[in-house]
Amino acid sequence: MRQATITIDKQALKKNFNRVKSLAPHSKVVSMVKANAYGHDIKACLSALSETDAFGVACLDEAIQIRKLGYTQDITLIEGVFDEAELVSAIEYNCECLVHHQTQVEWIKKHHTSYKKKNLKVWVKLNSGMNRLGFKPNEIVSIIRELKSFGFTCILTMHFANADTEHDLNQQQQKLFLDIKEQCSPILASCCNSAALFKWQDLHFDYVRPGVMLYGASPFADHTVNELELTPVMDFSAEVIALNTIQAGEKVGYGSSFIAPHAMKIAVIGVGYGDGYPRAYQQQNYVYINGTLAPLIGRVSMDMMAIDVTDLPTSIGDKVELWGKHRLVDDVAIANGTIGYELLCRLTTRPHRI
Repeated sequence: MRQATITIDKQALKKNFNRVKSLAPHSKVVSMVKANAYGHDIKACLSALSETDAFGVACLDEAIQIRKLGYTQDITLIEGVFDEAELVSAIEYNCECLVHHQTQVEWIKKHHTSYKKKNLKVWVKLNSGMNRLGFKPNEIVSIIRELKSFGFTCILTMHFANADTEHDLNQQQQKLFLDIKEQCSPILASCCNSAALFKWQDLHFDYVRPGVMLYGASPFADHTVNELELTPVMDFSAEVIALNTIQAGEKVGYGSSFIAPHAMKIAVIGVGYGDGYPRAYQQQNYVYINGTLAPLIGRVSMDMMAIDVTDLPTSIGDKVELWGKHRLVDDVAIANGTIGYELLCRLTTRPHRI
């Protein structure tokens, strides 16, 4: 059997969840499990998140999957519903909806009796400067007051555009959020994603919304998971399927872009971009094998890649960690000019999952 394998460490996931609780002990936790739990497989992850207060998903299909697996925690649809019929289904499945435009508000007002009967809260999105979703500051207060007049319990929410860095917009967004919160008092509030959860303890409010930190990847470019006391949840590995010796001047891979500077021993690994491993690395990339890092050479192909093992005792069948606890997904992402989130989410269904 081909041995490209994704292994999920549920204990690591529990540990990362407990890290969230230690950082925000007085807030409820909405664990973000959208996009198949950031590529980790939602079914595999939910049991490790059994102590969470709620789950956050991007669409109703993801929420229904959670319900059909037997989980009863609150579920928040973070983009809301996309038509009125979906709102009826969301209520049926006990899902709390976010509203970010007037049409959604009209739908939820129309179905206020059944929505409130399920004790569902309405998440009201403020566009505080990111300019994706949400009501503008000059309209959101009246929207919240209108929803309150229908008897809804509202949660004021927003999303930081630059919580992972130092940026002028951070302070602008904070100030605006606090101002709207004061105008709408009393109201529940939520604005902290993974990065904000680490940075701004005074903004934890009623709900925090950890995402990538749950899975043991860093929300910061300049802080490793070890520094943040997080543990990688996913081990993505494969095996050596061939060993070759080449001479100086010989070439490796498509395009013959790698030319051996001297005699080399290379190992061929049975994994490639058909499994979700990135193809176009911009900086020297590495894998972890037999206790050390070994460099990739040549282009990653659909099913295979090559590494330099010239000075490393290597045998066919040796395990190669593509990313995990030794070769961090964040480091692979940096080499490929992207972020760990993307690599985790774009894995294909081909690797065997444990």
